[in-house]
Amino acid sequence: MTLFLSTFINKLDKKGRVSVPASFRQCVVKHSFQGIVVFGSYKLPTVEGMSFERMERLSQNVDTLDIFSEAQENLTAALFSDTHMLPFDGDGRVLLPKLLLDHAQITDTVAFVGRGATFRIWNPTLFETYQAKARQLIQDREASQNA
Repeated sequence: MTLFLSTFINKLDKKGRVSVPASFRQCVVKHSFQGIVVFGSYKLPTVEGMSFERMERLSQNVDTLDIFSEAQENLTAALFSDTHMLPFDGDGRVLLPKLLLDHAQITDTVAFVGRGATFRIWNPTLFETYQAKARQLIQDREASQNA
């Protein structure tokens, strides 16, 4: 299983290219598509990322739904039409589409955040705020369970 771990902050160049962390590239280069698959998150100001094979598994899961169901229609209309396949260049960089940069409010630096089987691409400042809130929620939950 591919595991994306840790957090890496990289610089975005003027053309919108960013170097994908080496450990993330290693998670996807053993597969057929030499790059990453990304789409704007539907819940947060971030970009969801994964290997092509993970996207294929998502597609297979969608295929198990009734072809005429509302759930299947919504997933295919939203997910696949908004997904971008970003190939690595010779230096291990990808070109992030402006639409995704705007969605994630990314201007000059990018945070690649591992999430196990997937990863996210954040504006580093927004991620710090999100992570602090998540940690606080965990602490609050533990405190309430121990009370």
